[in-house]
Amino acid sequence: MTKTLMKQDGHMQAADALEGFVFIVTYGRSGSTLLQNVLNGIPGYLIRGENDNILMHMARSWVVANASPEIKIRREAMQSEGWRDPRYGSQIDPWFGAELIRPDQMGRDLADLFVRDVLRPEAGTRVTGFKEIRYHFAGDDMEAYFDFILTFFPNSRLVFNTRNLNAVARSGWWTEYTREDFMAEVGDADRRFRAYAASRPDRTILMHYDDYNGNVDAFRRLFEFLDEPFTRSYVAALANQKLDHLKKKWK
Repeated sequence: MTKTLMKQDGHMQAADALEGFVFIVTYGRSGSTLLQNVLNGIPGYLIRGENDNILMHMARSWVVANASPEIKIRREAMQSEGWRDPRYGSQIDPWFGAELIRPDQMGRDLADLFVRDVLRPEAGTRVTGFKEIRYHFAGDDMEAYFDFILTFFPNSRLVFNTRNLNAVARSGWWTEYTREDFMAEVGDADRRFRAYAASRPDRTILMHYDDYNGNVDAFRRLFEFLDEPFTRSYVAALANQKLDHLKKKWK
């Protein structure tokens, strides 16, 4: 990423001077705002709220650039100088110029753009990121989306937040879903979150709302994962703050 520059409005541009990134990966009605609040209590942390999946759309453009068969075959042919088709690299190729697309540079630039214009870390920020409940909207690209984050955001961590699915199904808008539709959407996401977390234990952690709700000590393993000091009394004060958004709209 680019060198840190401070903008006049007091926000930093995308920068590799940040110590790292934390992304809360979850689905709606999982208690994730409580988790967000606790993380924001760590000195130097700035974990933003939801942004309606802006990063997912950016990541999908990288997925296309990186994995599209027509783009990939031309890029690999150019790199090996073993052009499989005489049209490749010429103006008569319908994909003329596709061989010049640089997915790695594109990924880095997209991450910089997201940090600079969406996360907008403030002065004094060590670690930034955001919480989002719409990761499952990525569909078949979900795991590639996670790969994008871990590849292009330096020292990034994924915090998967889950909850008892029966409790989720009885909460908020999920009550309008049939059991079949709910499991196809949330149940599938929960399963894939767990599978990905198991595959990358070095960069991910699986948290469960039912473990830490009312049990401050359950946050200790999260702080250890992030290599941050755990002060029980301070975390308890944050965890016990009343979050009215949980009841205002959905009874």
